[in-house]
Amino acid sequence: MVYIEIAGYIAATLTTMSFVPQALQVIKTKDTHSISLAMYIIFVSGVFLWLVYGLLITNLPMILANVVTLFFAGVILYYKMGERKRNRNVTNKGQL
Repeated sequence: MVYIEIAGYIAATLTTMSFVPQALQVIKTKDTHSISLAMYIIFVSGVFLWLVYGLLITNLPMILANVVTLFFAGVILYYKMGERKRNRNVTNKGQL
């Protein structure tokens, strides 16, 4: 049982930390042009549901991984939605 928990924590750490470089890059450059909005909306929704599932079954590795992943993916989604809004405002100003 201990090995299963260790494997869970390692897997959770690796998959969660894979979002750190992307989130830092987005925060630094504010560039999300090449990121799919639909993919991030679906992904963040899925991560949220995995978090709920982890809470319901009280699985700590799943809970921790999804809290952190939800944060980083949410940051990326936040910037992506902000970029989309800025682009829409620029387009609308050009049409006036």
